[in-house]
Amino acid sequence: QVQLVESGGGLVQPGGSLRLSCAASGSIFSIYDMGWYRQAPGKQRELVALITSGGSTNYANSVKGRFILSRDNAKNTLYLQMTNLKPEDTAVYYCNAHLRGWDGRRGDYWGQGTQVTVSS
Repeated sequence: QVQLVESGGGLVQPGGSLRLSCAASGSIFSIYDMGWYRQAPGKQRELVALITSGGSTNYANSVKGRFILSRDNAKNTLYLQMTNLKPEDTAVYYCNAHLRGWDGRRGDYWGQGTQVTVSS
């Protein structure tokens, strides 16, 4: 069984910063791509940022220059450093990992989501 547990969300004022973490645990053989997605009320879930196992990153245009994605492969943990937050960043943020378990199966796994609210 694989679990992704997110932490670090909360309420922050515009211009503030937050750091999200996502720890993967369980029967994991190898983790490939990891990423953060977000879903605002009434909107579809969208990709925020993605990182490969080799460390290559890809960001949504709306967060480029403000968010930094990183991962610690030894800890199976993903981080998202968010700075200069804007009200439009308000959403539930979900961690995603494409991985292979010890049973040989590959698939996508999701965390439970963490709320980020940017408001004065």
